[in-house]
This record gives sequence, C-alpha cells and structure tokens, in this order.
Amino acid sequence: MRRLLSLLAALASPFFASAAGPGTGPAFEEAPFGKLPDGSAVTRYTLVNKNGVRVSVMTYGGTVTHFEAPDKAGKFADIVLGFDDLKGYLDASPYFGCITGRVANRIANAKFKLDGKEYTVTGGNPHALHGGAKGFDKRLWKAEASMTADGPSVKMTYTSKDGEEGFPGNLATTVTYTLQSDNGLRIDYLATTDKATVVNLTNHSYFNLAGHSGGEILGHTLQLVADQYTPGDATMIPTGKIAPVAGTPFDFTKPTVIGTRLKEAGGDPVGYDLNFVHGTKNAASAKLVATVTEPKSGRVLEVLTTEPGVQFYTGNFLGKEVGKGGTAYKQYHAFCLEAQHFPDSPNRPEFPTTTLKPGEEYRQTTIYRVSAK
Repeated sequence: MRRLLSLLAALASPFFASAAGPGTGPAFEEAPFGKLPDGSAVTRYTLVNKNGVRVSVMTYGGTVTHFEAPDKAGKFADIVLGFDDLKGYLDASPYFGCITGRVANRIANAKFKLDGKEYTVTGGNPHALHGGAKGFDKRLWKAEASMTADGPSVKMTYTSKDGEEGFPGNLATTVTYTLQSDNGLRIDYLATTDKATVVNLTNHSYFNLAGHSGGEILGHTLQLVADQYTPGDATMIPTGKIAPVAGTPFDFTKPTVIGTRLKEAGGDPVGYDLNFVHGTKNAASAKLVATVTEPKSGRVLEVLTTEPGVQFYTGNFLGKEVGKGGTAYKQYHAFCLEAQHFPDSPNRPEFPTTTLKPGEEYRQTTIYRVSAK
C-alpha cells in the first residue's frame, strides 16, 4: 500500500513524467520487474531529468538496465546493454549494469590475508571475481526513490553479513543513483563495517554510444587521463608493478580509436581488459578520467571519479547473450569503464588500500555524463 500511495502521489505531482523527451521535467517512476526464484519481488526505478534522459535501475544487483540519451540530432537511444526481463539477468548476465562487490575485479587465488588471518573467497576459478560466487550483483537491494536538489534519485541499501562469500565483517552498504540535469548519472557509494574487511565497489555497465544494438564499439574514440597502468599476468592478476603506458598499445592519453591497436593489446580472447592508473586517490571530488566519443551519433561519454583506477574492458567475452529487443550481443559490442581500486589490492600492500576498519567510512563517487556534439 505504501508503494502504491507513493506512486499515486508522484502521478499527482507536476514533476512526474511518463515518457522520454525534453521539457517533461524531472521525475522518477516505480514498477515491478519480476520475481526471484524464492518469490521475492524485484522493483525497477526509472529516473527522468528535464532533458528527457532516462535511467532505469532495478533492485536485483542494483543494476542499471537502461540509459536513454539523445544523439546530435536529438534522437534518443538506449546506450547500455541488458535484457528485457529479469530472467535474462538471472540466466546469462555477464555483470550487465550491476554493482560489483564486496570486492570488484579479481583476488588472486581467491585468498587474502588481513590482520594476520587468511580468508578464502567463494567462486575461485582459480581467482575470485567481482565478490565471489554470489556477490552484490546477485543480491536483492532495498530501495527508496526521491526528488533531490540534484535531480531524481534512488538509494539502494544492502547489508552483507559477516562471512558472506568468505569476507569478514557485517558491511552496511548504500549506493545512490542520481540523474543530474547535465545528463550525468552520479553514483555515490558508502559502506561501514563492524570488523576489519576489504571493500572495492564499482558499477559494471556495458556502454555502446551508438545504442545497445549498434554493433561493434571499435570505431569509438577513447581518451584516458592515465599515463600508467598495472601490468598483469596471463590470468589478469597484476604483477605489482605500475608501468608507463607510453610506447605501449595501452596509451590512450590522446584521443585514439579503440580498434586501432586492439590486436596489439593481446589477451585470450584478444582485447582490452586492464586497469589504468590516473591518480585521483582521495580526491575531494570526482575528476574527469575518461572521454569516449561515437562519431556517427555524436554522443560523448565522460567518466568522472574519486577512485584511483579505472578498468577498461572491450567486451572480449561477449558472444552468447541475446539482449533487449532480441539483439545478439557479440564480441566487442560494448565497452566498460569501471572506476575502482586496483585488481588484487587485498594482496598488494604497494597498491592503494582496500581495507576498511570499524569507525571508518568507505566512500566514492563516479559520474557517467552523456552529451552530444
């Protein structure tokens, strides 16, 4: 009843909008999005700003399911990969749009030591990826939408219990999505713990600025504010070194077409899947770290963050997914820019720390801002 009343109140509000398009005014919408196998209901929230840009986020995994933005001619398209219904996310999602944690990216051999004690994370094959076998992407989050001074917003909360997926401490986590008037999707993360633990949260949206059904992203242009990267071994575990990008296929300090040196990037499968170092550690506010441009549509994506690294991934493992509108998502049909601490940081004291202790707060802010020119 409370949900129904809040929705009815929103419908009566002059701020409510039911369709994309400029001039509709900021709003949020709330609708059911299926049920989990245990019968738990999943809700999807759609945030709409004054420009008609729409972002949808569901409570399963705190997942961004849609991001509808205009091109240079004013034509709207959904620029993130995903599925039409909950079943797709349950059956076959390669982390489309979700919150990854408690520790995003890889932990070598699914083990780490903290305060002299060794912990083993679930799902090691052999390394733990994105929080274990059932990370934050597979959890049901609580949510509350509201209108804020910065725009329509939805606050997601989840408490990860002590021992969940092998991690210590009860971790209270809040992730707030706000759609700003400048077409920026701002994501604010907050976590606290009652026992020393490790935390590294990020969003795993797959972008294609030509639209989710736009095919390969190898013609997009990327610029990274990063003159260093963390080299890895054949299993993408960092060696511990921080190396210059100059003279390597990983140099995106100037605008570069993504596909230009793809084969030189190596990997199995071939493509980019690498952490870049841009030095915004402990930044008081989010700084610009990446700009991606799609030439035909004119859409531009800017990534701003307070995090010290960003994982650039070119969808190398895509190929089996059938997504929204029956679209077959193939290899290189999307890219990810995951703002984060470095991979395997719990095992690398030389990297910025991911340790969180009682009385401390884990905070980070990342913004994905879209424009067209």
